[in-house]
Amino acid sequence: MSESPSSQHQPTAGSPPVGMNEEIAAQPLEDGPAPTPFHRLADFVALPRLGGLALSADGTRLVTSVSTLAPDRKTWQSALWEIDPTGARDARRLTRSAPGESGPVFSPDGTLLFTSARPDPDAGKDAGEPKPALWALPAQGGEARLVVSRPNGLSGVTVAADSGDVVVVAGTTPGAADAKADSEQRDARKDAGVTAILHETHPVRYWDHDLGPVVPHAFWLGGLPAEGDRDPAWRDLTPDAGAPHGAGSDVALSPDGALLARSEEVSEARASWRNRLVVTDTATGDTRVLVDDPDADVYAAAWSPDGRRLVCVRESASTPTRAPDHTLLLVDVADGATTDLTAGFDRWPSAPQFDAAGAAVYFLADDDGRHAVFRVVPGEAPVRLTRDGAYSDLQVARDGSALFALRSAFDHPSAPVRLDPTATDQQPEPLPNPGTISALPGTLRELDATGLDGSRVQSWLVLPEGASAEHPAPLLLWIHGGPLMSWNSWSWRWTPWVLAARGYAVLLPNPGLSQGFGQAFVERGWGAWGAEPYTDLMAATDAAVALPEVDGTRTAAMGGSFGGYMANWVATQTDRFDAIVTHASLWHLDAFTGSTDASYYWEKEFGDPLTEPERYEANSPHRYADAITSPVLVIHGDKDYRVPIGEGLRLWYDLQKRGVPSKFLYFPDENHWMLTPGNATVWYETVIAFLADHVLGEGWQRPALL
Repeated sequence: MSESPSSQHQPTAGSPPVGMNEEIAAQPLEDGPAPTPFHRLADFVALPRLGGLALSADGTRLVTSVSTLAPDRKTWQSALWEIDPTGARDARRLTRSAPGESGPVFSPDGTLLFTSARPDPDAGKDAGEPKPALWALPAQGGEARLVVSRPNGLSGVTVAADSGDVVVVAGTTPGAADAKADSEQRDARKDAGVTAILHETHPVRYWDHDLGPVVPHAFWLGGLPAEGDRDPAWRDLTPDAGAPHGAGSDVALSPDGALLARSEEVSEARASWRNRLVVTDTATGDTRVLVDDPDADVYAAAWSPDGRRLVCVRESASTPTRAPDHTLLLVDVADGATTDLTAGFDRWPSAPQFDAAGAAVYFLADDDGRHAVFRVVPGEAPVRLTRDGAYSDLQVARDGSALFALRSAFDHPSAPVRLDPTATDQQPEPLPNPGTISALPGTLRELDATGLDGSRVQSWLVLPEGASAEHPAPLLLWIHGGPLMSWNSWSWRWTPWVLAARGYAVLLPNPGLSQGFGQAFVERGWGAWGAEPYTDLMAATDAAVALPEVDGTRTAAMGGSFGGYMANWVATQTDRFDAIVTHASLWHLDAFTGSTDASYYWEKEFGDPLTEPERYEANSPHRYADAITSPVLVIHGDKDYRVPIGEGLRLWYDLQKRGVPSKFLYFPDENHWMLTPGNATVWYETVIAFLADHVLGEGWQRPALL
């Protein structure tokens, strides 16, 4: 599924959605050097992981966040590293606190702002556990200083490009006018032993946490408080922010700091929500609606350099007969007039921003199994600037000389790159960074198949070292989540190279419902998850096993989120796979729709299950449980609110009472993903052991810590 409701644009259980890349290579070595980091899970979880990017106003400094294994090996901790934009110098580490640092952003004067839960050096011994606060590292170097904090921490910050004014997003209890009142309300609840939350609107949970009673508010700070000013003047720009998501985190300051643009939730009939675009005068707090489209969500606004226009994403509302579509809107800030910037563009643009002159807009979009950078000039067709790979965190140099981004691909984790602002077919080399992978245990190729209706079905295929016609590799079909996404980038959560290091060929198809292949390709599977998405997966599998390097007699299928749904569906429709692994999966569509954190989103596609049960009945795997013969490994986290644990429990019970060979890997404290190194390790260990038993015939070896 998408891993988050479209109106929130978070990572993805299907599309908001529900979200999940010799004959057999030797097993990982216990001692001595391994051939690659993927041969030994301890080496794999210790690999550095880059995320986020910030560019200074003068273009001379580029900063990213790098996560590495903590000394106790129980968590990953992040630090900020500086990357040389010219590529001439090695990267250097800037921060070193145990809690870590993230969310870097530069002020116009070169001060580096970031969030961290590092302790306040001036706090008393009874200050309690530190919460994420805003810190500043001077441009000339030295020690970082605490800028501002709130009792429940900060969740976001935006800086005006010209004035340097700052707005932070922080959770606040209802009716609390300031930080003191907020603390008093929290203390009163704690002292009374009250944990209850009264809800008056849907939803009540999001991903892995309860909503309320605290909701995010946007607070105006103006310029950075002077060093030593520990009690700056805060002004709540969103005093009326209410449930479920308050002011949210989708906020952006105009270059002069005069206006704050943000997405505002609007409640609708049938317990549903949509987003509209509003702007708030930071001096007066007055808010006016800029774009309010009853048939769409509007979000991800970015300012033009002169502050007179905004560019944003418009995502049309879905219905049972129509999938959502995306376009970019140019918005005149003075009167709210809009222009469709990407009319006729058969892809889904995201993350727009203006070029240095304000004459063109850059954006990202899935395209043919890649996540590419595009440039569009009003009145002209978008132009793709990059060849292969998946790009994120695009940064535009203010002098117009370059673009910077993080680039990944299935054969390369995220790394910073420099791009030409207008050239096409670019394939940039990574800038020196601390996240380079030394070697991969195989090779990557692209594979095409033909669906039953003649549609092209694109896939990525990872072949392990040593796979050949003489020694074909067993096949693992790995199905992506979403469903409105595609396999196109490196993933630390779903890493095919760990399985390739064990000798498996890993197939990563983009079946119907996948984005990046045109609206019609999405529509093929809309509301019919068990139809074209399934037959496309089988067509891709047929194309893979036809290769001499692949052994079609030893196969497995797996997936997470929507991919887990598809793994369940595959298990009910065919016995061609020797094993099925299903993570955070949908099993009973009616029950899922009523208990997920974004019920309204799924009803838009499948209809009301009471009055329109047809799609639920036709596409719900639980109705075909008696057909399952392949052994199944069920994996689920108790804190998963996108695909609630009830789905995994019902699936497990249905398998057990039918005598299907099955196991249930249960994580009491994980959510939709595995977020700790230890749990990620046993996740892979269990999957590897299950496949070794049922695909390779090596017998079951229970992971040591389970």
